[in-house]
Amino acid sequence: MSNRRLLFSLAHPDDESFGSGGTIARYVAEGAEVSLICATNGDVGTVAPEMLNGYRSVAELRLAELRCAAATLGLQPVIELGYRDSGMMHSATSEDPACLWQAPREEVTRRVVEVIRQVRPQVVVTFNRYGGYGHPDHIAIQRATVEAFKLAGDPQYHTNGHAPYQPQKLYYTAFPTRMLRLMLSIMRARGRDPRRFGRNQDIDMLAILENVEPAHAAVDVRRYLRAWDEASACHASQISGGFPRLPMAIRQALGSHQRFTRVYPQPAYNRIDEDDLFAGVKLD
Repeated sequence: MSNRRLLFSLAHPDDESFGSGGTIARYVAEGAEVSLICATNGDVGTVAPEMLNGYRSVAELRLAELRCAAATLGLQPVIELGYRDSGMMHSATSEDPACLWQAPREEVTRRVVEVIRQVRPQVVVTFNRYGGYGHPDHIAIQRATVEAFKLAGDPQYHTNGHAPYQPQKLYYTAFPTRMLRLMLSIMRARGRDPRRFGRNQDIDMLAILENVEPAHAAVDVRRYLRAWDEASACHASQISGGFPRLPMAIRQALGSHQRFTRVYPQPAYNRIDEDDLFAGVKLD
């Protein structure tokens, strides 16, 4: 077991690559053990029919894409919780009893606690309170992870097989606001409604910006943008309909750092004061 251990607790196959691929690639390259919780199977993701050739279901395809990305990034272990994808808020699929949004929060929390006690990360990362872009699965796993972070070190909270373990730091992922504002400008210039974005026009880009939380850590990922792209390319079924691809020079200028909101230890000021998620961590 590495003496630096980082856990991402996320919702769907592709969240690890599209959202935090640069950071994951960097820490793996530096010798950290980076593990992942993927809470759902991505069943409700929109997939072109031709992409399903050789696969029995959308879930099977998307989990295969996840394993490709995990191998590309060097993620290990990857823990799949197996919940059904909820789809977007207020959709019929979000009412499915098998989906993550409908799962009892205490059940999901317990499963996250078990993973924390198993992999023993010093640092845990999950979504912000809005779930990044308001997806119910993002919100569900975020709530469960925040609660699990508090409970994992409690000896009175019992789970099977692993001793209590308390991580030292908790972060939320943070949207890159400069990049987001640029994308909004491009959308407006093209006459596109920023409140109806994406393949299914069910993402509100303005709401994402309105729910951005202060960033406290900025991780330099300029050397890992190509590795990030390679991992994202594994999720070929989900790429179309995303952000327009910007030239690498612009991405290096505007997307050179991935930012994170530090939740614990609670920051004294709402400003960036770290360039390393392991800053101040007591290693084994």
